Amino acid sequence: MTTAAKRIKLTKKTHACVRLERDGLSLVIDPGTFSEQDAAVGADAILVTHEHPDHFNEDRLRAGLEANPAAEIWTLRSVAEKISAAFPGRVHTVGHGDTFTAAGFDVQVHGELHAVIHPDIPRITNVGYLVDGSVFHPGDALTVPEQPVDTLMLPVMAPWNKISEVIDYVREVKPQRAYDIHDALLTDLARPIYDSQIGSLGGAEHLRLTPGESAEL
Repeated sequence: MTTAAKRIKLTKKTHACVRLERDGLSLVIDPGTFSEQDAAVGADAILVTHEHPDHFNEDRLRAGLEANPAAEIWTLRSVAEKISAAFPGRVHTVGHGDTFTAAGFDVQVHGELHAVIHPDIPRITNVGYLVDGSVFHPGDALTVPEQPVDTLMLPVMAPWNKISEVIDYVREVKPQRAYDIHDALLTDLARPIYDSQIGSLGGAEHLRLTPGESAEL
């Protein structure tokens, strides 16, 4: 349950993007290249976990900020440097340990580095966002917050992970429920395998929304 004792509406967008809504306000996380062109339109606040294009798309962000002149962005320095000049005063740089309020949600920042893709590829910065102490979006890392999580946005398929790591991540975080994200590259043939193995071995309720589908948390 949220700190305001009101339910959050979660809407899945394509790949790693999600929209959280409560009290008429909307918070969008990671509207990237694989997400819908209007993924950030209507948002009061936007959070971006890191600079990879499947999480950060400048056109998506510009569309959201131009549609709502009061909308603001919170993100790490590498992303802020790319867009802050075009929207002065509306782009905020954050890092691990920071807390802030966005679109009426209390947000905590957890994590510092992207997961290892290959030892020969330098690691970039990556932060995860814990929203209202309840919903955690880790971006591209298997970051474990320092407090319990009700709902985990679970990156199920990426060049940097394998299903055993995904299962162990759910076990370590111990959420009540885990919703799939980072799934645009996962084919329909593979989904039943992931659903069965994560659901039976993860130790939490494992759920999946199709793009555009919503649930109440």
